[in-house]
Amino acid sequence: MTAYSVLEYRSLPHGDEAGAIPEQLARRLAAVAQRSVFAGRGEGGVLEDRAKELRARGVVGVIAAEGCSLEILPKIDVPAAEDTAEQRGAIRKRLVHMLAVTLDLKIETGRVTELAWQNETLLEILIRIFCDKLNEAVRRGLPRRYILHEDDLSALRGTLDVPRQFTRHAANPSRIACRFDELSDDIALNRIMKAAIAHLARATRSAANMQRLRELAFVFADITAVPESALPWGEVVIDRTNRAWHDLYGLAQLLIRNRYQATNAGTGRGTALLFEMNTLFEEYVGRLVSRALAGTRHQVKLQGGRKYCLTGEGGQLFQTKPDILISLDGRIVHVIDTKWKRISSQIEDRKQGVSQVDVYQMMAYAHLYEAPRLTLLYPHHAGLSQHDGVQSRFKITGRENIIETASIDVAKGSDADIVSSLMRMMIESGQIERPA
Repeated sequence: MTAYSVLEYRSLPHGDEAGAIPEQLARRLAAVAQRSVFAGRGEGGVLEDRAKELRARGVVGVIAAEGCSLEILPKIDVPAAEDTAEQRGAIRKRLVHMLAVTLDLKIETGRVTELAWQNETLLEILIRIFCDKLNEAVRRGLPRRYILHEDDLSALRGTLDVPRQFTRHAANPSRIACRFDELSDDIALNRIMKAAIAHLARATRSAANMQRLRELAFVFADITAVPESALPWGEVVIDRTNRAWHDLYGLAQLLIRNRYQATNAGTGRGTALLFEMNTLFEEYVGRLVSRALAGTRHQVKLQGGRKYCLTGEGGQLFQTKPDILISLDGRIVHVIDTKWKRISSQIEDRKQGVSQVDVYQMMAYAHLYEAPRLTLLYPHHAGLSQHDGVQSRFKITGRENIIETASIDVAKGSDADIVSSLMRMMIESGQIERPA
């Protein structure tokens, strides 16, 4: 299988020219992308199929079709040379880390060698991490629970099911209707793990991952197979008895359930593991803002507010959902809206490429939530100032509210560094108190 890789908002030529993807393979990839739930969204969905090229959009991940795969990576300014295996490896590592933070998972990126980060696709890396963690967990034994059984036995076990005994066995006292609990590993969590193994075995193109999945399938051979559409997600309870399986359950959700992404399997014609970067960036920043303000008097609400712009005879219209609301003593003091797009420096453009629609949105937030400070937060890149943080400030005409543009460097070495940057940015706004 031929593997291709491209950064979001970049193009991959197709045709007969050297270095281009063959026309037939390009059409297959475009067809798989069109079956995604993200098709048609976000400036053309996943891929824009142009006359001579496939252009990636703001959705990243891996699309696999017969004979080829295409990996779309986010444009993260990692410290590596442009368009190299080292750059792609560093981006994959940061993307996996962002997914881990948003899903509250502990994924040790050090499990995977630098060579693997550089040469394997995002999907294969996630499959490998899942297999490694599941191997470690099954060595300690499969989780088990007591399950209620009803059976007709020759001797009493558990308690007597009186109604069934006197209706079904009134004329045959040799059979006793019993109700009893039995410790079993054929439970919802293990059924989901078995389904994940089968799902990933269909998706992987790596011989090493396929071998890992075959070995795991043997361990779960006696667990009931359940179709993906009927998996008992709601029956899983993570408690102190199976806490070690928390991350595996989260990874299973990530890989086979529609959360932050879409995994689509066609009729043997292709699969896709895709993530909408706008949503992922919003969730990632939201969690780190909550972490930055933990232990202070401030409260953080994600996707909160829910106030309406208009009220009329027919009710309220145009509900607002600011990404991040920060309040103090019941009063909203700061609104942050994240945007996964690149802005320019003020030297290049006074407006920095900020959308007029985004400015109008922030002005509506200023009016509805009476917030003195509002921030449009973007990913940092080398074309901006040397450091991330506030890039520009403006006062709303005729009012005291401040709208600012700011950037955060998601390529930083640790979350602690990003949390410190967010804290500095919020303190500079004058609305957030410095922690004691």
